[in-house]
Amino acid sequence: MSTSSPPALPTLQGLPPVITADTRLVVLGSFPSVASLAHQQYYAHPRNQFWPILSSLWGLTGADDLRHQPYERRLDTACAHSLGIWDVYAHCQREGSLDSAIAQAQLNELHRLREWAPGLQAIAHNGGESARHMRITQALGLPVVKLPSTSPANASWSFERKLAAWREVFEAFGLLQDSAP
Repeated sequence: MSTSSPPALPTLQGLPPVITADTRLVVLGSFPSVASLAHQQYYAHPRNQFWPILSSLWGLTGADDLRHQPYERRLDTACAHSLGIWDVYAHCQREGSLDSAIAQAQLNELHRLREWAPGLQAIAHNGGESARHMRITQALGLPVVKLPSTSPANASWSFERKLAAWREVFEAFGLLQDSAP
C-alpha cells in the first residue's frame, strides 16, 4: 500500500496596510480570516468585534455604527481617528480561520511602519498570535501593547471586558471620539 502526503495548502495573500502619514496607533492582527479574505476586508466576519468596539469607542450608534457602513467608509473613519490597520503576516498557508492553523507564514514589512506613519505613537497587537511578534515591533522604539483578540474564537472575554481593555489603550494615545479631527 502506498502512502502519499496530502496536497500542500495554497498560499494565501493578506490585505494591504491601512496606514496614513497621520496614523498614531496601528492595530496589528495576525492574518485575515476566511471571511475577510473572501470579502477583501479587514475584520469581515460578522461575529468579529473589531468594528463594534471601534463604534463604541467613538460613540458611533444607529446608522453611524461602523457595522452599517460600507467598508470604504469604515476605513475612512479609522483613518480620520488616526488608527491604522494591518496584520503581522503577509501570506501563509492555512485551512480555516484559526491562528493555530497558520503555517509557512511570512511577516509583513513591520520595520516600515514608522516610515509610512511618521506620527506613529504606539502599536497594538490584536490577540496572541500577533503579539508573538512584539519583539519586532518593540524594535521600532515605540510603546507596544497586547490587546484581547476581537475574534469570535476569543469567547472567554466578554464584549464589555474587551471594550474596557481597548478603551484604555485608545485613551492613552488620544484616539477616543473627542480626539478625531
